[in-house]
Amino acid sequence: MHDWQNLTTITTGKSRRSSSYDTSGGNHDCVQFGPNETHTLLNCQCTGVIQHIWITIHSFDPHYRKNLVIRMTWDDHSHPSVECPIGDFFGNGFGLNYNFSSLFLACAPKDGRALVCYFPMPFAKSAKIEVVNQSPEHGVERLYYYVDYEEQESLPENTAYFHAFYNQELTQPENAERDENEWAILRPYGNNPSNKNNYLILETEGAGHYIGVNYYVSNPGPMWYGEGDDMFMIDGESWPGLHGTGTEDYFNTSWSPNERYDHPNFGLARIPGIDNDEPFFGWMGRTHCYRFHPTDPIRFQKSLHFSIEHGHDNCLTLELATVAYYYQTLSPKPPKALPPIEERIPRPIPTASDVHRWRSAYLEKQGEVPNWGTGYQP
Repeated sequence: MHDWQNLTTITTGKSRRSSSYDTSGGNHDCVQFGPNETHTLLNCQCTGVIQHIWITIHSFDPHYRKNLVIRMTWDDHSHPSVECPIGDFFGNGFGLNYNFSSLFLACAPKDGRALVCYFPMPFAKSAKIEVVNQSPEHGVERLYYYVDYEEQESLPENTAYFHAFYNQELTQPENAERDENEWAILRPYGNNPSNKNNYLILETEGAGHYIGVNYYVSNPGPMWYGEGDDMFMIDGESWPGLHGTGTEDYFNTSWSPNERYDHPNFGLARIPGIDNDEPFFGWMGRTHCYRFHPTDPIRFQKSLHFSIEHGHDNCLTLELATVAYYYQTLSPKPPKALPPIEERIPRPIPTASDVHRWRSAYLEKQGEVPNWGTGYQP
């Protein structure tokens, strides 16, 4: 059915909502819950489609966007299809809050604190959405939410279920010299003949289609982070059937961008030093890229493995976190366990003082440096 038909066709669907409204008729339209507690946003037994989610949160936990986990389970399945830090899921990485706008997800004013989702989420028998507070110390002072869904008599044949997969890694150079040789600054480039050392964005079994990713990169140095190729291996391929040409190319940008750009399907939602107080040294700092595939999904019948190099030939140290969004049959395997909460907290951004110390160490190691004086000489 075309989009205009969806808007103009009368159906027998019944519009429903689960929200945090004050059932007494007062204005305390929120819920409160403590550390290591869970609040259920939706628990319904019917056939239907979730069409819209809105959440906003007040917590004294400085890391609440990493410590609160959104969990979604369809049809009483043995394990959830979504289990992800809440900020990363909606499109705010690094435990931060900032404005973000896209086709399916948004972090809206004020300061990105309104978390919005428009991914359709069908279910045949039941749907359960929870917010799990994994903080051992801080409770949630106020949680406001809407979950809007439509009860339906049945779902179309071959309807797939919404999934999201969170991953993170502190990558390390994988070349023989174990150094960061981006843009072939130190020597000629090496070759990467496989995807074995790539950063993993999604690995799943079943039939379905991948629909997009939020990609959060924290770069400890000023060098460009994005020469890594994207690689999709579909249904057990031994070599990527879809092989890209560089990180910025996969995200529909070009020439090492370092500027805000908001398209419904792709863009750069956060740039170091732009609308924030991070230092601005090249590409050092925290960058958020996103790409959605509403008209060009990556389809698979048995399995999908999606990864990306961290720098050409996997030569860079980067702190990466991603959320991959996809539709498929209910997964036979439980999701990879989330990292402990202390490991989810991003590392500090290097400062101007750090850069000065690195330069001093470099001068000491190199001795005489052309054009910029001399370093340590014994």
